[in-house]
Amino acid sequence: MIKKLKYDGTGDINALLARSGGGAEAAESAVSEILGAVRQNGDAAVLEYTRKFDCLSIDRLEVDRNEIEYARDSIDPALLVSLKKAKDNIWAYHEKQKRTGYLYEKQHGVVMGQRITPLERVGVYIPGGTARLTSSVLMNAIPAKIAGVDEIIMATPPDGNGTIPPACLAAAAIAGVNRVFKIGGAQAIAALAYGTQSVPRVDKIVGPGNIYVTAAKKLVYGTVDIDMIAGPSEILIIADETADARFAAADMLGQAEHDPLSASFLITTSEKLAAETEAELERQLETLPRRDIAARAIRDNSAIIITDSLEAAARACNAIAPEHLELCAADPWALMPLIRNAGSIFLGHYAPEALGDYFAGPNHTLPTFGTARFSSPLGVDDFCKKTSFLYYDRGALKAAAADITRLARCEELEAHARSVETRL
Repeated sequence: MIKKLKYDGTGDINALLARSGGGAEAAESAVSEILGAVRQNGDAAVLEYTRKFDCLSIDRLEVDRNEIEYARDSIDPALLVSLKKAKDNIWAYHEKQKRTGYLYEKQHGVVMGQRITPLERVGVYIPGGTARLTSSVLMNAIPAKIAGVDEIIMATPPDGNGTIPPACLAAAAIAGVNRVFKIGGAQAIAALAYGTQSVPRVDKIVGPGNIYVTAAKKLVYGTVDIDMIAGPSEILIIADETADARFAAADMLGQAEHDPLSASFLITTSEKLAAETEAELERQLETLPRRDIAARAIRDNSAIIITDSLEAAARACNAIAPEHLELCAADPWALMPLIRNAGSIFLGHYAPEALGDYFAGPNHTLPTFGTARFSSPLGVDDFCKKTSFLYYDRGALKAAAADITRLARCEELEAHARSVETRL
């Protein structure tokens, strides 16, 4: 059912895995039409697409503030407590990321530095397809709140009755979301990027979504900023003989149940663990509610890889650059320095990916499909911008004038040189 490979630490592991990127490019044509319609017709186009794809009877896009507060107060009290605990953990972790600018006097008459200022308005997209990711409300809105963003706008598709699940609205209230709109898909991204009569234009859009949402975010980048171009979600487990096959299989299925395009990889030095994990996958799938989705992901996109050493496993991991990485080894701390490319690392046998998905504190909005080679988890920095500043008095400019004008004339930009000389 699952692919099984051997890897000696050389060669292209990604070629052996033959992974598919999910096909967002193929969706761009359909998405372009939606973006154009929303840009031109605003709310009318958004309502048309929402009635077509989500709820035929919808007539109001924004969720009333009283409905949001009621949802917070009416959900299962135990769930509310769990959401608040998760919020506290996420807040504590991300608050340490907050930075201030700096100012220094390089020499007499020369002062320079950097200002860090929050974005004014951001859009948070929360998907509502096969699973409503309530946890993503907290993960995306809380860093924005810590950064000092003035207004957080959330968009999420309504169900067939035109409503948003109360738990999702409660999370929005807890996280400090200012306004919530019942809009999904590419039309939500368009509304946030361009603005409509009801939806304010934002400076940046963050949050996960399907291939149409991903394609839309890609196409509006430049009009607004975005967090990342997300591909299929993935987990990679590096395990030695001390790992438990039940744990490994459970974590692989926890990723696989997201989407048929999800990928779950086990890289192990133990043939015994490999065989036991394969058997466990079959056994645990039998009772999984989202069995069909998980089974397709395990069959089509996942693999068990056997290596001779943990060093070879680390090399394979760095080439794959997974979104989630679990180090299920006797000494995970000794293994971690070998890892260069991973979105988030979970160390030891008792740190499952679900711990990070929901509760521990680190963000679960992570680079996917190899982009951990060059990008990072969502954080407070994503909701800030930096501005440099400098001050020279006349004496300092005079001391630097010859160098400045020489460099300007080297580039044949005479007006640049004269702008210095005029002052002197």
